[in-house]
Amino acid sequence: MTDFPRYAIYFAAGADSAVSRFGAELLGYDVYTGDEVPFPADASRVAPDWRDVTADPRKYGFHGTLKAPMALAPGRTEAELVAACAAFAGKARPMPSIRPVVDSISGFIAVIPTEPVGALQQLAADCVREFDDFRAPMTAEDRARRRPDKLTERQRDYLDRWGYPYVMEEFRFHMTLTGRLDAERRGPILEMLRARFAALGLETLAIDRIALFKQDDSSARFRFVGEWALAR
Repeated sequence: MTDFPRYAIYFAAGADSAVSRFGAELLGYDVYTGDEVPFPADASRVAPDWRDVTADPRKYGFHGTLKAPMALAPGRTEAELVAACAAFAGKARPMPSIRPVVDSISGFIAVIPTEPVGALQQLAADCVREFDDFRAPMTAEDRARRRPDKLTERQRDYLDRWGYPYVMEEFRFHMTLTGRLDAERRGPILEMLRARFAALGLETLAIDRIALFKQDDSSARFRFVGEWALAR
């Protein structure tokens, strides 16, 4: 069974950003403050069960995954992980920037790039590698929970090597807004979310920082611990 607390390295756009406010309102949770946020009226009109529609992503807060949630390896501490985040962010690297859109991905709806961005793929791969020493070994229960029989051979290899199957070539950046939806439900919800996102007038989104999130136990939501601007 998974040990707790768990930590994750995410992209989050910053507490004061329009993107973060957009996500917090739709998920009903501000990961920076830990506060509940009222849902927008148009979301509840399109889906009266909006709280259920967003239940899964609400637990994690609005984010884009760079290093998937992990318990700390024996002997590792949160303070060491915080220091490693600062050191990682301080290494000069190309600054990823995406053209964001709202679209369906694997049955759920998310903010995603319009096309793959090499610098972002590299940033995610670097996070996977460089923070892996902090990851506790995967348990048999955790591996089974990933349903390896449903994964491709490469995804199973990545699961066993990195503790998560959707890394390296399998990585697809996304900032999740809903749980999985049946095809007939996705249309109206996607239309509403696209209209709300278009109102932001956001043509590009710089992936300019990493953030550390923490989940205290299995019933807890992830919460913001700290963020570090990426050096150029």
